[in-house]
Amino acid sequence: MHRRNFLQSALQSAALSAAARLELLADTPMPMATLGKTGLQVSRFVLGGYHMNVQGPENAIRVIHRAIDLGVNFFDSANLYHKGQSDEVYGKAIGGGLRQKVMLMTKCEKYSRDEAMKTLEDQLRKMKTDYLDLWQCHQVSEHKEVDQILGPNGSLEAFVLAKKQGKVRHIGFTGHHDPAIHLRLLEGSDEWETVQMPINLIDPHYLSFITNVLPVARKKGMGVLAMKSNAIGEITKNKVARIEECLRFTWSQDVDALVSGVETTGQLEENVLVLKTMKKMSKQEISILLHKTKQGQTGVKIEKYKRPDAKSGVVLQHRDGEHA
Repeated sequence: MHRRNFLQSALQSAALSAAARLELLADTPMPMATLGKTGLQVSRFVLGGYHMNVQGPENAIRVIHRAIDLGVNFFDSANLYHKGQSDEVYGKAIGGGLRQKVMLMTKCEKYSRDEAMKTLEDQLRKMKTDYLDLWQCHQVSEHKEVDQILGPNGSLEAFVLAKKQGKVRHIGFTGHHDPAIHLRLLEGSDEWETVQMPINLIDPHYLSFITNVLPVARKKGMGVLAMKSNAIGEITKNKVARIEECLRFTWSQDVDALVSGVETTGQLEENVLVLKTMKKMSKQEISILLHKTKQGQTGVKIEKYKRPDAKSGVVLQHRDGEHA
């Protein structure tokens, strides 16, 4: 029996102790991927920077260190997360030699050149590092924001400059509101190297990033980061699917890695366990699952972060600090 098949059987055995499960989990290599044209070799699990800090910095540091133990080498944050505290947590957690063992991503929600550059300097100081592996333009949601980002003195100028200065290695953008926004950013510049977007088993039914953005991003050689595999908890909360199904579906799409939010080391271990033992869903499995999810609640009833249908009468609450 191949080691992977043995591990799958062992981890699924009710007779196996929790300690034995974790030992096998730690001994199994982390699945890796090339993050598009960046060339970065990243773990397919990325620790989300918002949820890890919900229970405070000390807990966040424990989660970060446990993730490293399990083979995670890519870590997410954002200027908005906990008013900059998530960036600060990394500065405390990965001092010394750990910085050279991991890749740091953080994000900036300022869309003018000068504000973005100032934010970057603050983030580098908080994270106690001279450079970022990936810096992303955060949660772009409106067409007027795209106009500002791509226009004169827009934040794209700051992103390109920061890369030339060596303060960031690679640049990208994120958003969850409307695929049309992503498409405009992709069409507006070839400087972007990564794109982050919702990829989940409800997405194909309304304003789909999977259908509309993913093929375009791949054609351009972009690194693709998935997020919101559980629609910020709404999929499992509404009993649309189990967390294992959510994770397997997302990792079965044409994505490089999933930015996943966990609040405890236990949740982290369960997420990584699914990744290390899963088999990619077949086209038939995906088709059956999507047929099932289409019968229930879809659109902004589950994906509350997406642009509402004008006919629905639903008003989107755009919250500062929206998380992955």
